[in-house]
Amino acid sequence: MRRQAWVVAILAAIGLWFFISIEPVLMPFFVSMILAYLGDPIADRLEAKGLSRRLAVSVVFLLLTLIISLSLILVIPVLGRQLGQLIESLPAILGWVQSTVVPHVRSFTGMDLSTDFDQMRQTLVDNWKETGTVAATLLAQVSKSGLALVAMIGNLALIPVVTFYLLLDWDDLVAKVRGVLPRRWEPTIAGLAGECDEVLSAFLRGQLIVMLCLGVIYAIGLTLIGVKFGLLIGLLSGLASIVPYLGVIVGILAAGLVAFFQSGEWWMLAGVAAVFGFGQFVESIVLQPKLLGDKIGLHPVAVIFSVLAGGQLFGFTGVLLALPVAAMVMVVLRYLHDRYKNSSLYDAQPPVEEEGSP
Repeated sequence: MRRQAWVVAILAAIGLWFFISIEPVLMPFFVSMILAYLGDPIADRLEAKGLSRRLAVSVVFLLLTLIISLSLILVIPVLGRQLGQLIESLPAILGWVQSTVVPHVRSFTGMDLSTDFDQMRQTLVDNWKETGTVAATLLAQVSKSGLALVAMIGNLALIPVVTFYLLLDWDDLVAKVRGVLPRRWEPTIAGLAGECDEVLSAFLRGQLIVMLCLGVIYAIGLTLIGVKFGLLIGLLSGLASIVPYLGVIVGILAAGLVAFFQSGEWWMLAGVAAVFGFGQFVESIVLQPKLLGDKIGLHPVAVIFSVLAGGQLFGFTGVLLALPVAAMVMVVLRYLHDRYKNSSLYDAQPPVEEEGSP
């Protein structure tokens, strides 16, 4: 038994070393795995309605391609323009903060922040024009290296190909992995994998759709009431909703500041509050019950820590792996906790001291 444990530990160490060694080429494969995982339930439903697996996968693949293409064509250019406008407006916003907010802070707290804001504003004014050339500079640097450009294009081209084949063979791959598991461990591992799938379903398939819906609601609402950068603020607030209430807090603060700086009218602040209030109403009444139900999700602190730790350790690939790994770790820890609570170690009674002993 001890020898088997050593073999498993050595194989795990070799696997980790191999993963770290090839990390630069893993990104398209993990993106494809996530897309295939998200699309597999739809393909299974279409297959259950009588479509062949290849035809069902083709429908799902075309649907994913259409959604991603429309997002890139319609949303990205608008976001780029609004981000550029926001960068251009930052000096004026800092000037308003310095002339309006800082005096109130000084009168209430006695802290004089004018010098720090003056230096910040001057630095931004001196350098903000250079920020617009960042994308062009990066593109020029990448273009100088033919291999880097070819590798980037190759990685992007791999994603749809790998996604299609993973979707096509997803059920077979799962069955083959389950078939090679040791028979003694197979029921336990299969049960843990089912719990992991439940958590990931609640998060990747449920929470991501909730985030997208909230981002669309916020973006459309802020744009309709005339808030500048409404699309940018709305979509970022939707992404921040991966942590409960963080998206609302960030969105209300950002949109409220922009709306008040833009017009100074209190009705726009009321409109911002109404937009986010409507989003929260839809989330609590419709989105959460329909998409998440009573499924167990990851704790917000676990989400924040796993994403930051994954990005720090493995870059973008680590960010992609963060939530699946965190879900599996949480399920394993829950399993070990239950085993411990049912063990003799947990139920062991303290020794009874004999009468008269010191």
